[in-house]
Amino acid sequence: MTDLDGMRLALAEAQRAYDAGEIPIGAVIVAEGEVVGRGYNLRETRPDATAHAELIAIQDACRRLGRWRLGDVTLYVTLEPCPMCAGAIVNARIARLVYGAFDVKGGGVDSLFNIATHDGLNHQVEVVSGVAETECAELLRRFFRERRAGRKKSVPSD
Repeated sequence: MTDLDGMRLALAEAQRAYDAGEIPIGAVIVAEGEVVGRGYNLRETRPDATAHAELIAIQDACRRLGRWRLGDVTLYVTLEPCPMCAGAIVNARIARLVYGAFDVKGGGVDSLFNIATHDGLNHQVEVVSGVAETECAELLRRFFRERRAGRKKSVPSD
């Protein structure tokens, strides 16, 4: 599976969030070419401040694989992870992180902080950024444009 293939799967999860009226962020975790975890934003639906796509995908992968150490997987996510999710990625020992759009206001991997690659932590993650960046960013832009125009379910802003 290529990084673009993985990101397309994450985009499909983001579309599920979009359809549910959630901020459209999606994630998938792949091990040996197979999807072992999926997640999309569910903060409003649950309601739960920690119901980010990455955390849901990590929990799904841990359940399916029966372990918390995920040192042999790649996480694909449509938006640069926030500091909370970047910390969880490091804690789960995820080998690779591939993300689409940068998050200049809240990114915990490249934009504001470098949690995933910080050499003071006990694990560093290989990071690939900007995969299908245009498609990932456009889905988010469309969601917020429609929300501002009143055509999408009203979701409180951050």
